[in-house]
Parts: sequence; structure tokens; C-alpha cells
Amino acid sequence: MSEIGLPTVLLSPRQVASESPGVRRLLIAVALGFLTLFLVLPLAIVFSEALSRGPVAYVAALLDPDARAAIALTLTVAAIVVPLNAAFGVAAAWAIAKFDFVGKNLLITLIDLPLSVSPVVAGLVFVLTFGAQGLIGPWAAAHGLHVIFALPGVALATLFITFPFVARELIPLMQQIGSAEEEVALTLGASGWKTFLTVTLPNVKWALLYGVLLCDARAMGEFGAVSVVSGHIRGLTNTIPLQVEILYNEYDVAGAFALASLLAFLALVTLGFKSWLEWRSDRGDARPVAR
Repeated sequence: MSEIGLPTVLLSPRQVASESPGVRRLLIAVALGFLTLFLVLPLAIVFSEALSRGPVAYVAALLDPDARAAIALTLTVAAIVVPLNAAFGVAAAWAIAKFDFVGKNLLITLIDLPLSVSPVVAGLVFVLTFGAQGLIGPWAAAHGLHVIFALPGVALATLFITFPFVARELIPLMQQIGSAEEEVALTLGASGWKTFLTVTLPNVKWALLYGVLLCDARAMGEFGAVSVVSGHIRGLTNTIPLQVEILYNEYDVAGAFALASLLAFLALVTLGFKSWLEWRSDRGDARPVAR
């Protein structure tokens, strides 16, 4: 009986969760239709437009000097940003999950800051800081340091936008695991570095890979912040997304979609690797990847 005197009706999980076959088919159809309309169809259009002039024109568009420069810059920025974010994410997650200190909540809030700030605003902040009329810009220019409209500015903007991804994957997992295993290793005489390599890192390796994967995907596809700090200098500061915009505005649709298809292909590879990581986690070969 319930507290107000009414009989309590107990429902089995099957009664609560089961739906009629018609409702299940409708829900599946709605989900598949939504994915087809907003995911599969746009991807198909990107690849069809990229190959609309044939494979020779497609390869020529990718081998264009400006396109190659954009690809090289995108890969260079990713190669700079991802290792830095991985190191920061591991350090921040270790500190937050293993220790109590003054400012811990503030650190967590700052890690989430790029997720709540518009990328355009983030880019503008770097312009106001390192630009010619900015806070540090004149001093940097006097010492031969070119940040805005150069590789350092693009890397800094991308670093700011992407630095929460690794930390946010590791923090909840490290908090869930606790520090008991590390304490046992230290008690048995292992050094701090050896404990990290043999105990901590194996426990979080899949979450770390997952975070690195998300960070890399965002770094290569970032547009807003990079657009503000790059100056759109062709062959120098244009990443792939910026070059796609320029080509499309110049009515070079085939070239724009050729570069866009490269980003789409990288996204599909990222999705496949993400699915593989989740499959490994579901098999029990690793601890669950934090969501």
C-alpha cells in the first residue's frame, strides 16, 4: 500500500519498457528518416559534388597550391594542439581527481569555459591581446613575434577552443577509479612516474584516446575562432574550412566540395575509430569510456 492508502501497482520492466510493434516501427522510421535527411543526404551531396567533374578534376583541386597549403596548415595546427591538450588534460584530470586544493572548482569551471564562449568571441579576445593595437601585440612585434595573422595565432585560437575535450573525458573516469591502485603501487616502492605509466595510464588509455580523437576532429574543423585570427591570407593562414569558404564564395564549387569531402572523410574516419573504441569498451577489454 502507498502512504496515502492507495494500492501500489508494481509493473515489471517488460511492462514499463515494451511498446507495441507499430510504435517501435514508427520510432525507428522517424530516427532513420532524421539521420538520412540531416546526415546521410548532406554527406552524399558533398561527395557527389566533389566528384562532379570527374576524379582528375577532384585530384587537381586537392593538389592546388592553396589547397595543399591549407591542408598542411590544418595538419600542422592539429599536430601542435592535440599533444598540448593531451598533456594538459591528463595533468588537469590527475589534479582534480586525486587531490583537494583551493581553487579546484574554479579550475573545473575554467576548463568548461571554451564550451560556453562563442568561437568568434574567443578569436576576438586573441586579436585584442596579440593584435597590433592589443595589450601584448606591440611588445611582441617589437621582438619579432608575429601572432595574429600567422601560425601562432591560428594555433592559439584552436588550442583554446579544443582544450576541454581531453580533460572532460578523463576527469569523471579518474574520479570513478579513485586512487587506491596508485597508493598500492607507491606502497610497494614504485616511483610516481612508474606508477603513472604502469597503473594510471593503462586504466584511462581508452578515455584518453577518445578525448584525443574528439580534440583532433574539432581542431581540423574549427572555423569561427580561426577565421578571426587568421586574416584569410591564401597559402599562409587559411586552414581547410577557411579555404572551403573562399572557394565557394568564388564560385569554385567543385574545388570547395573537394576540400569539404576531405574533411567529411576525416569525420567518417573519426566516427569509425570512435565506434571501435566503444566496441572495445563494451567487450570489457577496457574501463568504460567517459561520456
